[in-house]
Amino acid sequence: QVQLVESGGGLVQAGGSLRLSCAASGRTVSINAMGWFRQAPGKEREIVAAISWSGGITYYADSVKGRFTISRDNAKNTLYLQMSSLTPEDTAVYYCAATRNGFGWFKTDRGQAGAGMDYWGKGTLVTVSS
Repeated sequence: QVQLVESGGGLVQAGGSLRLSCAASGRTVSINAMGWFRQAPGKEREIVAAISWSGGITYYADSVKGRFTISRDNAKNTLYLQMSSLTPEDTAVYYCAATRNGFGWFKTDRGQAGAGMDYWGKGTLVTVSS
């Protein structure tokens, strides 16, 4: 089993920045890729960004390209999402997820909808005020 715990959410003004963290513990050796998803009120969950376990390959949703950066610190078993130039449209609960599937799974429709994730965090709320 793997446990994922997100932190770093909060209230920020439009144009501001936040860094989310996701601490992984347990049998992390089973993880091949990790990602951040978000779900805004009344909307479906969507992929934000993903990264291979080695950190060498990344994926970003078009809506966050150039504004968000996903990274990981293998020594700390921690995943990060650096968010900048935030807009009210970024307001959502952000979830960390991990999968035993390969990184390519995040490029599939099902993967981008969150299917096939083996582990989920409980989420952290990001609110961007205008």
